[in-house]
Amino acid sequence: MESDHAVLAWGSGEDGQLGVGNMEDKDWVCSIQALASHGKRVVSVVAGSRNSLAICEDGQLFTWGWNQRGTLGHPPESKTESTPTQVKALENVKIVQAAIGGWHCLAVDDQGQAYAWGGNEYGQCGEEPERKEDGSKVLRRDIAIPQRCAPQLRVRQVAAGGTHSVVLTHNGHVWTWGQPWPPGDIKQISTPVRVQGLENVQLIAVGAFHNLALLEEGEVWAWGNNEYGQLGTGDTQPRSQPVPVQGLSGLILADIAAGGWHSTALTTDAEVYAWGRGEHGRLGFGDDKSSKMVPQKVHLLAGETIAQVSCGGTHSVARTADGRIFSYGRADHGRLGYGRKVTTGHPMEVPIGIRPPKNAAENSGCWFVKLVACGGRHTLATASWESEEL
Repeated sequence: MESDHAVLAWGSGEDGQLGVGNMEDKDWVCSIQALASHGKRVVSVVAGSRNSLAICEDGQLFTWGWNQRGTLGHPPESKTESTPTQVKALENVKIVQAAIGGWHCLAVDDQGQAYAWGGNEYGQCGEEPERKEDGSKVLRRDIAIPQRCAPQLRVRQVAAGGTHSVVLTHNGHVWTWGQPWPPGDIKQISTPVRVQGLENVQLIAVGAFHNLALLEEGEVWAWGNNEYGQLGTGDTQPRSQPVPVQGLSGLILADIAAGGWHSTALTTDAEVYAWGRGEHGRLGFGDDKSSKMVPQKVHLLAGETIAQVSCGGTHSVARTADGRIFSYGRADHGRLGYGRKVTTGHPMEVPIGIRPPKNAAENSGCWFVKLVACGGRHTLATASWESEEL
């Protein structure tokens, strides 16, 4: 079944995370045919460190990739799965948004109910410890079937870190559980705790061990690990409580994103600011691959009207308002998507070379990227075929 919508994938495929039926890396953009064959329109995708998920227009959730910890939402029959399958445990609810952490996943439905599955050894799935016969408490290591988490909260957005979970509620508050960042002397908690000092939060973004919050008035606050300056505080000291990100005053911000150890912010004027770990050029500052302790403008994207930036483990992808995408950062495994495995801090346009829909003439239009999601070593995107006006 040909469709005028496509789900795109490229980069590392060693765990089946590209969803194309094999474990091969893809240096160029390819389409996930298995999702198209389901006849469902995918409206959102999430790329994790080793696995992936897609949310359909009707709220159904599909997962694929690495499954040794139950990260695909069903008991692991094999270590990896290279074809998307529906998460049956959630088929009776309408999922509207989801997130993938180090080895656990979160999702939220249209009623504000949150769900978690995968690794839980730090309480990141929100399950209370079970009491053993000797009276000691122990956390269930893996949760293969999605289950409710944070039941007392009406959730608007979920975000997942390496070993912790963060949610934004409908009243603009932020709650978290799990182990927020190393070292291990920080006690893990399975019960949600409200993040103090944050009100009127519009959006959250979570990296491996750091967190960002965009307030309704346009400010960005950050907390967590800060060894590469990813909090944007001008130093490398971790913060257990949110503090304002420096260097963004006077800007009206529209979006935020957090990668493994770097962060970005997008202004309403389509300007991109980046900070944190600069290795491999993931910040987009050209030949300057040093880490940045405070946000700096990404001048190499200034000629484009940027509508979204997604941050992965060691690379980033920017999407323009007219549906094109630019990638930069580490290049091995094909994660930059344009055939060259040369690591670069210079954003380069990624060609969408997949064929047009059957009912479209070869040169009658182009693929328009609507959403992009960077993972550890791969990238996913959704696109629609836009016919050219006569």
